[in-house]
Amino acid sequence: MTETSAAPTGTRAPGRPRSREAGAAILAAALELLAERRYIAKISVAAIAARAGVGKATIYRRWAAKEELFTDAVATLRPPLPALAGVSVRDDLVDLLAQVCAEGDSPLDRALGVLMLNDDHLELVVRIKRTVFGPRDEQMRAVLRRGARTGELRPGFPPQTVRHLLVGGALMARRSEGTRPPRDCAAELVDTLLDGLCAAPAADPG
Repeated sequence: MTETSAAPTGTRAPGRPRSREAGAAILAAALELLAERRYIAKISVAAIAARAGVGKATIYRRWAAKEELFTDAVATLRPPLPALAGVSVRDDLVDLLAQVCAEGDSPLDRALGVLMLNDDHLELVVRIKRTVFGPRDEQMRAVLRRGARTGELRPGFPPQTVRHLLVGGALMARRSEGTRPPRDCAAELVDTLLDGLCAAPAADPG
C-alpha cells in the first residue's frame, strides 16, 4: 500500500502521532535512519517505529515488508515529474530537468545514492528503480522519441543515452551550482545538448 507525504523535516513533537499523521511520520523516520545508518540491514522496523513514535503494528498495517516501506519513503524524495504541455520538445525537456536540478543534495539524498549502489539490497533497488524512477525515466525518453518523430530532433540518436547525459548533467550541476535557479540550469543543459541533436535545416533549393 502506497502512502504519500511531504518531505521529512527531521523534527517531530514527542508522543505518538495521530492516525492520519502516522504514515508521514513513519516515512520520515525511515529516511532519517537511512541517512544516519546508510544501510537497510542496520535499520529495524522497531527502530523506525520508535523514531516515528508509533508501534510496530502501525507500520505492519500499512506495509507488509520493510522493502515496501522504503520504496514509499524514497518516493517522497523523488515525486513524479510534472505534466507536460506537449508543444515544444525543448520546453518539455526543460520542465522535466528543472525538477531534477531542484532536487537537493541533502544527507537524505546522499543516503539514497548509497542505497541505490548497494549490492546487498538488489531486490529493493530493482523495486525502487521500477516503481519510483521508471516512470520518470520513461517520461523523458517519450519526449525525446516524440522529437525524433516530429522532426524537432535528428533521427537515429539513442534516447536512453541522451537521458543519461541530461540527468547526469543535472546531478553534477546540483552539487556544484546549488545556488543557481534550477530552471536556468536545466535550460542551459538542454540547449547545449540539443545543439547537437536538432535536425539540420533543410537545404535551400535555390
